[in-house]
Amino acid sequence: MVASDGFAEFLREQLSPLGRLTMRRMFGKTGVFCDGLMFGMITDDTLYVRVDDHNKAVFKEAEAAPPLNYEKKGRTIDLSFWRVPERLLDEPDELILWARAALGAAGRVAAGRERTPLRRKPVEKTAARRNRAKFVRG
Repeated sequence: MVASDGFAEFLREQLSPLGRLTMRRMFGKTGVFCDGLMFGMITDDTLYVRVDDHNKAVFKEAEAAPPLNYEKKGRTIDLSFWRVPERLLDEPDELILWARAALGAAGRVAAGRERTPLRRKPVEKTAARRNRAKFVRG
């Protein structure tokens, strides 16, 4: 479920020190972006923030709650987004610390995607060669 208008506006106010904050609906949830990087997701008016190996220590308190997940082919797939404790919604300074840590993780994820070239599977390579040969031969 996507974020309610009231919750989205509340988060925009609370997280405004981070930079240009935008939100957009995606996958039945609401993505939270700062300057183009998605560092959080909202579902059922609950904020989840991006976690990686570098910032897990900051989010120890959130580890007790299950991460954001979805069902696929009968399996539960956990995402790298952990639930922000509700108490942080009343503690804006600490919420900003968590959001900055999540933003750092989002930046590392984005940097990793830029460095990793897309690779075709061997079957796709073979099919691409066959198709290219058809056009070259005429």
